[in-house]
Amino acid sequence: MMLIDSHAHLEMPEFRRDLNEVLRRAKDSGVEYIFTVGTEKKDWRRALEIAQAHSSVYAILGVHPHNAKEIDEETYPVLTELCKHEKVRAYGEIGLDFFRNHSPREVQLKRFREQIQLAKELKLPIVVHDREAHLETLESLKSENAWENGGVIHCFSGDEKMAKACIDMGFYISIPGSITYKNAGPFHEMVKRLPLDSLLVETDAPFLTPVPFRGKRNEPSYVRYTAEKVAEIKKVAFEQVAEVTTRNALKVFRLNVGKE
Repeated sequence: MMLIDSHAHLEMPEFRRDLNEVLRRAKDSGVEYIFTVGTEKKDWRRALEIAQAHSSVYAILGVHPHNAKEIDEETYPVLTELCKHEKVRAYGEIGLDFFRNHSPREVQLKRFREQIQLAKELKLPIVVHDREAHLETLESLKSENAWENGGVIHCFSGDEKMAKACIDMGFYISIPGSITYKNAGPFHEMVKRLPLDSLLVETDAPFLTPVPFRGKRNEPSYVRYTAEKVAEIKKVAFEQVAEVTTRNALKVFRLNVGKE
């Protein structure tokens, strides 16, 4: 039995002090692989360095919608070169965030579509951030033929109709630790009806810490609690959730562990 944390941020300052211990605890908890996501220029090289230094870690690089306004003429050439590294397995997280609006909406939309196309050129799946922009996210994915990329809708927050539309386009739905929260009832009902073959589990560490550690820093070892909750909701064995979500992650990130 093994698990994969399909989305964490090990390059963030919260992990500077004890990264090796964090990775050891993940291994001890059955987390075989972790995908660390560099979302802005200052984090890209750090994320890749961590991936290069640890066989259990892979990198995902891109420009978060919060930072879309910072994209300049140097951004895409730098990302293109970094994303050619064998330890970079996806492009992201990219998308739309109309909750915070740290970048103007029109800028977010333009940069999201540009980055879908860049990922396509790089032959990488995409990892999508969508917050309070469900309709616009779907429209962008459809208009750019993002089914050609495939990928993951990270920290999914839409409804069942959106989830099924994304699955129809070849995307996986990634479930974070917030599924363990008391107010997550509607989320439970949706997950109950979605096929396990279309789900991933993630921590989004250091954010969205699951119960029973809510209020503390999240870390990859805690992805187990998310998988256990999915198993409870779907009334299947934990081992089945671990096996299927692991297989899904290996597939979407094109990771052939037999050759690693």
